[in-house]
Amino acid sequence: MTEIEEKLAHLIRMVDDLSDVVAKQQTTIDVMEKRVQMLMQRAAQQEADQGSYIYTGPEKPPHY
Repeated sequence: MTEIEEKLAHLIRMVDDLSDVVAKQQTTIDVMEKRVQMLMQRAAQQEADQGSYIYTGPEKPPHY
């Protein structure tokens, strides 16, 4: 019976640790979502300021 109780205590501790990890990850996700939203707003504002120009990378030389 003692072995089962030890295993149960270990599992409970592991679940608590994993719960803490998930909570930290959710906090990180929330911050990242806010940053992405801010970047999207900034990009939309820049597009509005410059017209509908979209940067597609460096232009290829005429011989291509």
